[in-house]
Amino acid sequence: MLSSASPLSAWLVWLETLSPSEINLGLERTQRVLERLGLQRPPHVLLIAGTNGKGSSVAMTNALLRATGLRTGAYTSPHITHYNERIVVDGVTASDAEIIAAFERVEAAREDTELTYFEFGTLAAAVVFSAADLDVWILEVGLGGRLDATNAIEPTASLITNVSLDHCDWLGHDVETIAIEKAGVMRTDIPTVFGDVDIPESILRRAAECRANLFCAGQDFDLHLSERGAWSWRGPTRAIEDLARPGLHGDFQIRNAAAVLMLLESAGLAGNIDAALINKVLPGLSLAGRLQRMQISGLCSTKNEWLIDVAHNPAAANALASALEALQQNGRIIAIVGLLADKDLAGVIAPLAEHVDQWIAMTAVSHRAIPADELACQIANLTGRACLVADSTANAVEFARRTASENDRILTTGSFFTVGPVLEQLETLSRTKS
Repeated sequence: MLSSASPLSAWLVWLETLSPSEINLGLERTQRVLERLGLQRPPHVLLIAGTNGKGSSVAMTNALLRATGLRTGAYTSPHITHYNERIVVDGVTASDAEIIAAFERVEAAREDTELTYFEFGTLAAAVVFSAADLDVWILEVGLGGRLDATNAIEPTASLITNVSLDHCDWLGHDVETIAIEKAGVMRTDIPTVFGDVDIPESILRRAAECRANLFCAGQDFDLHLSERGAWSWRGPTRAIEDLARPGLHGDFQIRNAAAVLMLLESAGLAGNIDAALINKVLPGLSLAGRLQRMQISGLCSTKNEWLIDVAHNPAAANALASALEALQQNGRIIAIVGLLADKDLAGVIAPLAEHVDQWIAMTAVSHRAIPADELACQIANLTGRACLVADSTANAVEFARRTASENDRILTTGSFFTVGPVLEQLETLSRTKS
């Protein structure tokens, strides 16, 4: 084990050496160490699973609960630029010192139990949250649900945002099989919300088998969009009218917000949440890497808008394509793309192809990334357009800036491991310009 004097970066490198497998699904190891830690649990634990929209749903849940005066802990993954983003205590990201202290405690309790990077980090987040004496823990499921490390912590309510194809090598090659894994967050007599109107049969079947209290979009709760852009929410016992759109961009974020409201209602946490509070909190919410829009100085123009979105599976790419369709676009769209090898490349690129005028391929900053030259060949074959190859994140950003003219938009997408490095590069550029 490293010493407490070692920096967080050294600890994170060390964590990667603890397990021969980056992903090793199963709860037994995490549960064993969790029992040894003997952590104090809060009155409420909310578990948020699903294919897409988990991070946005955590952010909305966290913001609404904090606005009611509750103290919260929010755990998400992966991070965009800094590991600390994964662990947020009452709105403040955990410090290096807090995370290192939690790592030390987990390592002392681990003994000879093998833990993956994600399992170790999940336990460390629980240690940080327990020490902070919080009212609610909000935990984002990393992969699937049934065997994900977060599922070792018993929820008092859960949300499954939606189910579509992703992580097929681990979860299954069809929606019904993947849904079985997501349904693993359900518990007997515990409320579970399903946030999409397309409900897999395996979700309904599993809810009946374990006697979970299932609340489904379009049945137990619903939303309505008005012609003037506002929306309303209907739940089992009440309706909330005249709601402003969330600050997170995209119509799908209204669906996420509706599911979050049902989650809080079913968990008994919505007593102080009304239209005034929702309209105070959600319109001002932002989240890095989710249809994030930035103005950055260019070389061929004064400024260009950058659109940053982590869309890394077909469903997310379709949502991104819909958002691009809705945006006013007078110029071209230049796309920087980096993908991991276990992703559906064609399923991600195809929805974007009609919107993108120029492609730039980069190697996502991960050992699982598709090399930029290979990615460029596949994009060119799929789209019929040339795709340039960038040999680094800096070169991808620089080429996009040199190429973009006034009114052009620069899109960055495909992976957290693409979006994060590009955002860091843009932040560096912003600092040097100021």
